Amino acid sequence: MSSYENMTITCKDGYTLNAKFYPSQGDTTQLPILLCPATGITMGFYHSFCEWLATQNYHVMVFDFRGIGQSLYTELKKSEASIQDWGILDIPAAIDSLLNKTQQQKVILIGHSAGGQLLGITPNFQKVARLIAIAGSTGHVKGLKGRTKKMAPVMFNVVFPVSIALKGYGATQMLGMGENLPKNVARQWAQFCSKPGYVINAIGKTIFNDYHQQIQCPITAIYASDDEIATEANVNDLLRLYPNAKTNKIELQPTQYDQKAIGHMLMFKKSHHHIWAVIAEQIAA
Repeated sequence: MSSYENMTITCKDGYTLNAKFYPSQGDTTQLPILLCPATGITMGFYHSFCEWLATQNYHVMVFDFRGIGQSLYTELKKSEASIQDWGILDIPAAIDSLLNKTQQQKVILIGHSAGGQLLGITPNFQKVARLIAIAGSTGHVKGLKGRTKKMAPVMFNVVFPVSIALKGYGATQMLGMGENLPKNVARQWAQFCSKPGYVINAIGKTIFNDYHQQIQCPITAIYASDDEIATEANVNDLLRLYPNAKTNKIELQPTQYDQKAIGHMLMFKKSHHHIWAVIAEQIAA
């Protein structure tokens, strides 16, 4: 028997997203959890973590953003999906779908990387009781470190423009950066990371409703000391965008958990399940 139920989410503009709902394995009155993926990462990546959350008596839903994985219905080059669509249309629809499914009033949002960067442009932000941003930061290029600091300018300024011109999409798969991306997602990723503040860079240009100042729910960023994207500087850059929220950050050291690395991606891997208790503490806080 499958541990999850396939679901379809209908967004305000009529676009449909594919999702998986993991029912609590026990009786629960706890708030449901919505897991929003990182850029170019499909929902299957989070399967083991979602199964574990269900054993902790939480209802959990994870989905593919439009233009990604099972929420891509055309040739990638024909997709018009953008990061702002993810925040303005996809996340709100996912919140409402999960609340309708569980008959609750609010969700706990766990966002991985980009999935935790978009609450400030999400119209129904009031329905989020708490945000836990895993590897959550703005990804500002000047705040990066290591190999990623050298690779990002090449990806943003060379790989993306060339691949969009030749293939019609942002080529990230060959770089080990997840699924290839719709052209507008790739362009906005480069734009948002070029200056501090990520999505703030589009306010007044392509995004006209900014809710960052209104958000008051607790926000916790959990990041690893060896993460080359969510560095302390970039984590701080994200949290400063929410001046009226109670914010907190937790830095994890790989050696604390007998791991050689955690980085930007490994926190959700079954091999790193000892870290999940840290996330669970923040969910229950």
